[in-house]
Amino acid sequence: MKSNIPNKIVQLELQRREGAMSAREADLKLLSNAPKNFLDTTHFDTVRFPPPSWARKVFDSAAENGELAYTPYRGNSDVLENLSKSISNFMGTGVSPSNLILVPGTQAGLFTALSSIVEQEDRVALMCPDYLFNARILKYLGANIGYVPIYESSTNPTPDFSILKKEFSENRARVFVLSNPNNPTGFVFSEEQLTIIANLAKKYNVTVLIDSLYSRLLHNGHPYTHLASLPGMKNRVITLLGPSKTESLSGYRLGVVVAPAYLMPRLENVLSIIALRAPAYAQHLLSHWLSEDQELINSLLPTFTNLRDMTVKSFTRLPWLKLKPQAGTAYAWPDVSALGMRDSEVAEHLLRDASVLVSPGYQFGIQEQGHFRVCYARDEKSWEKALDMMVEVLNNLAIKNNLGDAKI
Repeated sequence: MKSNIPNKIVQLELQRREGAMSAREADLKLLSNAPKNFLDTTHFDTVRFPPPSWARKVFDSAAENGELAYTPYRGNSDVLENLSKSISNFMGTGVSPSNLILVPGTQAGLFTALSSIVEQEDRVALMCPDYLFNARILKYLGANIGYVPIYESSTNPTPDFSILKKEFSENRARVFVLSNPNNPTGFVFSEEQLTIIANLAKKYNVTVLIDSLYSRLLHNGHPYTHLASLPGMKNRVITLLGPSKTESLSGYRLGVVVAPAYLMPRLENVLSIIALRAPAYAQHLLSHWLSEDQELINSLLPTFTNLRDMTVKSFTRLPWLKLKPQAGTAYAWPDVSALGMRDSEVAEHLLRDASVLVSPGYQFGIQEQGHFRVCYARDEKSWEKALDMMVEVLNNLAIKNNLGDAKI
């Protein structure tokens, strides 16, 4: 017997412009044609970038003490105390243990935080493009989403502040969600841009959720401002942080939600019904994160930047493809709209003919057709080969679509 699917599950489907096929169906179709041993660029290569050497030792040490197996929902009190000092220094604003809750990864932090501030039919402004699960969670919660586009420019990309203001003033959005550095584009919003966001949020009484997961992965010393550190914002900003990407600790499932103290009971209530707590032994890694691993980060950043430059150099051999060096993250966001093809179709060709899985642009917003995302945090030699294969496939598609031969 075929059961009815609850509408909240149906709402998890991403929207696509190019036909009746759902995003899930498109993704399954894409993977069904995957060759053996394809390269998956949807996440970091944790073989090339393993966890820091101290991580296993800290975890094992905690695991030897059976009394540490269970913690309060918000996290181990000693860890919270240590972490509050590290995060205060990192974010440039005072943070106490009462402002922190540990979660099993920033994905859980995202769901916990949004569930704590968004009700059915609430209007929520969402940056576009942005992390693919933002819209899915908001739809699951029954929110009404208003998209705020990012405009690319010859200088610094910028959000459309006129639309953002309209969302706050006319559409009555009371929550704004964004990532900084932006996932998928790698854009880093300037202090001036964040100040405009802050002033609008204060004027219209808006709560801002900002995903700062990649705020340590900045290229060439690019400046970064934490939104919560700006005047009047500490008590209206929820910040998501975590060690899963830059520090390669994704397997330990750790995330941190930094929020006003008045929101903590709500966050705790939601967390209690979805996961109870972050992995108890793994929590102790956070006493070392931010405070004892800066030397590690300093050693990794030049490698990420070199991989970024390699990626940009390879893709821009195609004169019709648009790609600028990203200021943050380990993602590239090539614009292949000149091909005149659906981004899902381009992704299918790259997987089938180059054995490389990329993330089609539609996953990050319905306005983002003609892009795809790749994570270049990979082994240099294998990545160089993969880039050559992708460029060759894209060049063949260009010839087929009368864009000319790039003579690569």
